[in-house]
Amino acid sequence: MNAQKIARYAFSWIAAEVSTLARYYDCVVQWRPRAEEQGQLLELIDSPKKVTASDLEELKAYGHQSILVLLNGNLNYDHDIQATLASLHSVLNRSSRVVLVSYNSYLAWGYKVARWLRLRKDELPTTFITRESLRTLAKLSQFEVVRSRPACASPLRLKSLGNLLNRSAGLNPLSRIMSLAEVTVLRPQIPSAQRPSLSIVVPTRNERGNIRAVLERIPDLGCQLEVLFVEGHSKDGTWEEIQKLIPEYQHRFPILAMQQSGIGKCDAVRLGFSKASGELLTILDADLTMPPELLGRFYDAYLAGLGDFVNGNRLTYPMEGKAMRFLNRLGNLFFAKALSTVLEAPLGDSLCGTKLVTRDAYRRMCHWRADFGDFDPFGDFELLFPAATLGLGIIDMPIRYRDRTYGSTNISRFRHGFILLKMTAVGLLRVRLSPNPVNLQRAGDLPK
Repeated sequence: MNAQKIARYAFSWIAAEVSTLARYYDCVVQWRPRAEEQGQLLELIDSPKKVTASDLEELKAYGHQSILVLLNGNLNYDHDIQATLASLHSVLNRSSRVVLVSYNSYLAWGYKVARWLRLRKDELPTTFITRESLRTLAKLSQFEVVRSRPACASPLRLKSLGNLLNRSAGLNPLSRIMSLAEVTVLRPQIPSAQRPSLSIVVPTRNERGNIRAVLERIPDLGCQLEVLFVEGHSKDGTWEEIQKLIPEYQHRFPILAMQQSGIGKCDAVRLGFSKASGELLTILDADLTMPPELLGRFYDAYLAGLGDFVNGNRLTYPMEGKAMRFLNRLGNLFFAKALSTVLEAPLGDSLCGTKLVTRDAYRRMCHWRADFGDFDPFGDFELLFPAATLGLGIIDMPIRYRDRTYGSTNISRFRHGFILLKMTAVGLLRVRLSPNPVNLQRAGDLPK
């Protein structure tokens, strides 16, 4: 395998890692590509649109889109990374991300060897930055590191061994040292200048006694607000209660009510989100174990730019009375730790029903789900998985979990726990394993 084939093979694996989120954004804009690279990486990335930009004015032209700004090795030749990132921050919108492909600092010596072997002819990189230093520089430039993964543990195919090493790069602890590159995603921290509209989806099943309290306790958030009840085959008159109370409360905010044809909370949330008109979407369980008054904290966290996916956390404070049984609490702690490891994201609670996300991000999450597969009957994992993969920026919102005042839980600890365990395993195998580069499959270099 000559130097050109080695470079293409390596770039293909790096491109596959970038493509796990690039295909769900509007456009990839490569920022100031180095002449020696000749556009190889950008060519291999899977994205709806790919362009290059050499100055900030060109980037501003994409200000209304959700773009990925690609810097391939730029930082390894940069003597003022903070200034570079700060200049990018000044022209990006909140839904865009910066993707940094940086050479592994542990392999700095390897570039000199490659030059000596005449595998590289271009200028040697001068700046090798560690992960912690990059996090610090990102923070100083008003960015947050939302994802960081090794790519290309082997630049040589070595029959099937190279493919195996590259596929398992996300699972192998040594890959941080072995891999040629690190693919890091930065989220610009930009507070909202206005107060976006909010749609609150309330899945309801056998919650007749809670409907009035839901409507009474939703706070005034100083924004355009709508509430959408999605009723799911109740047997206690929940649907009739919703219909009766809508005229009484619709002076406060628009109220929509619909009945799901499918079953389960996941189906109800999908239906509600598909009918919602707000710029932000959130879920409020009708059992009121998450106090509606705290919705303002979710909303304010988004406004402050602290995250683009706000996730409720019931496990920080002591719970009220019998709000959660002991085994349920242990299960929730286990799945929070397991998913934090699988997704490499800080999750204090993976199963809290209340989550807030932007409409634009949810659109991309639906696209991701269509490719990944329909695997989650509850709806929590199918939101958390793409939120981490697409670099949305997850922030936990601690709440105090309250007792039910009406009805009983629909959760089966052991049956549902087994399903959640299975989904966690699916995430480990399909999210952490690096994807096979499609371009190499077409070329016959990888097994199909």
